[in-house]
This record gives sequence, structure tokens and C-alpha cells, in this order.
Amino acid sequence: MLPVTLTFAGAAALINLWLAFRVVAIRRSGKVLHGDGNNPLLLCRMRAQANFAEYAPFVLILMGLIELAGGSKSWLWGIGAVFTVARLVHMLGMDAQKQGPLRAVGALVTWAVLLALAVWAIWIGSHPPAAVHYL
Repeated sequence: MLPVTLTFAGAAALINLWLAFRVVAIRRSGKVLHGDGNNPLLLCRMRAQANFAEYAPFVLILMGLIELAGGSKSWLWGIGAVFTVARLVHMLGMDAQKQGPLRAVGALVTWAVLLALAVWAIWIGSHPPAAVHYL
């Protein structure tokens, strides 16, 4: 069982649903069936959800593989929490009417998390524990 990854996968699913509901709310209020209907807020919310869907799978896959390989659960809890907060901050930044720091901070922290997990996974993969030999 992968309790850390499972927890954050559940959280990611809930965030993705919430992002979808936000898109649907603007679609319904603006009567937009397809595309963005030239509605800037709808476009921003669509991109916020798509952007989440672009990064969450990589992060969750890397977390799961690292957890399976015996990576530190404490570090995984921390990095999962940082990723979750970063994605929420990014989403808030995408809703802003004018450019502010939230979108950039959310994106940069997400990239840092993905980079850290990638390097960690490569390290674990290239430095497997010594084989145990039974006589």
C-alpha cells in the first residue's frame, strides 16, 4: 500500500473536480457550450484545470514510485503538501484580473517539486540497494 501517494492522489482528484465545477459554473452563466466563448475568465479557468491535469500525473507517478522504492515518507508527505498548495496558489493566480505573483509562485514551486522528485527518482534508480545474497 502507498498511503502517502494514495492520500495525495485522492486530494488531486478532489481538486480536479473542484476546478471542473468552476469551469462549468462559468460555462452555464455565460451559456458557453464549446470553447471559451471569448470569455477571459472561462479561458483562465479552463487553463487552470488543464494545467493541473498536466502536472499532477507526473508528480503522483513519481511519488508512488519513490514510495514503492522505500523513499522517505516524511519527505513525500512534505513534498506532496507543497505541491498541493502550489497548485491551489497557481489556480488563484489564474483567476486574477491583473498579473500578480500567485500564478508565477504556483508555477515555480510546481516546477521545483517536479524537479526534486525527478532527481530523487533518478538517484534511487541509479543507486539500488546492495543485493542480498543468501547461501
